Amino acid sequence: MAEPIRGKRPEATAPTPQNTPATNAPISSHAQQPGVSSIREDDMERAAAASIFAQNPQLVQMIQGRLGSLVGRSSGYVESLPATVRRRVDGLKGLQKEHSKLEAEFQQEVLELEKKYFGKFTPLYNRRAEIVNGSTEPTEEEVKAAAEDDENDDAEDEDKTEADAVKTEQKSDMPEDVSGIPEFWLSAMKNQVSFAEMITDRDEAALKHLTDIRMEYLDVPGFRIIFEFSPNDFFSNKTLTKTYYYQSEMGYGGDFIYDHAEGDTIDWKPSQDLTVRVEAKKQRNKTTKQTRIVKRTVPCESFFLFFSPPKPPKEDEEDEDADVASDIEERLEFDYQLGEDIKEKLIPRAIDWFTGAALAYEEIDDEDLGSDDGFDDVDDDDDDDDLSEDADEDEETDEEDGSGKPRQEAAECKQS
Repeated sequence: MAEPIRGKRPEATAPTPQNTPATNAPISSHAQQPGVSSIREDDMERAAAASIFAQNPQLVQMIQGRLGSLVGRSSGYVESLPATVRRRVDGLKGLQKEHSKLEAEFQQEVLELEKKYFGKFTPLYNRRAEIVNGSTEPTEEEVKAAAEDDENDDAEDEDKTEADAVKTEQKSDMPEDVSGIPEFWLSAMKNQVSFAEMITDRDEAALKHLTDIRMEYLDVPGFRIIFEFSPNDFFSNKTLTKTYYYQSEMGYGGDFIYDHAEGDTIDWKPSQDLTVRVEAKKQRNKTTKQTRIVKRTVPCESFFLFFSPPKPPKEDEEDEDADVASDIEERLEFDYQLGEDIKEKLIPRAIDWFTGAALAYEEIDDEDLGSDDGFDDVDDDDDDDDLSEDADEDEETDEEDGSGKPRQEAAECKQS
């Protein structure tokens, strides 16, 4: 059951007597229906206003801020009511306060119930880890239970296509005596759309060493996700954790409100940091005509940026640049959703993600699946070389890999 925790502020409510104007707008009995000329004038005025707003985004933000500050303000309606009616209104407010207390108790009990059953799930997760990593084998009862489900599935889908039959007969190059289930967690994550988009080819070499993903609740509202790794050539950490915290005060309706996340620092081994890549540029001296190779490190897309979550904007930063604050808020929301997906989907049903069975119950947008008309999206913009200027040197656009031969430009790699 999903933990009823949200990070969004409640949307503005519909107009009520509490926040609508106290008086109606005057209606003139001599009003004339607009003619064609007046309509054209109105269109021209709208176009001129739109042009002004387009050239002055700060003006739009200021107007939106002013309008937003008016929402919820009293129009004087309640204050104008008789004292006996206002007393009844205050009574309803008191009832609502008691309702809010019960809502908070409800959410707290739901959390405690989740923790209780999480304690019952944990032995199953430990058993799963043992089978995945080859320290034990499944029992006959466990295998038999799975076989019964497979028989039921076959009975419901008797008309298998020839392609399905060929696919079933395909054999892997993996030896029969292999230990455990290799690349279990990597395969499960790649079947989850949000994680598949984050995992690069370089990441896969490290994620093959992922032996378990588990979670734990905190003493304060929040949870921690724990990634366990076997020894590898990329980093020395045996575990990488990410902790999600909630605000101490509950939101409207008793919901927990997401606050921020903190991730472990990855102890990368020399030249193995997957969150950056090295660019090599060939430079030629204008005077001596000698060439040299200059290398620099640039940020790179990687799943391991998951452990470096975005920081919430400060109040003064929100006022200075609304666009930047909005971008950070979207990244915070996406980052929180990733944690929820791991907690609520990946960990409880890892085997279904490994086999792909979970995809039948996952809502996937057309944008995630891509177009099926036979055409792929093409970026028409040419990739320009990012060359640093030097007073005494002239750079060439060729890149080299250190062997003296130009190499093809690497795929665009930006830090999200």
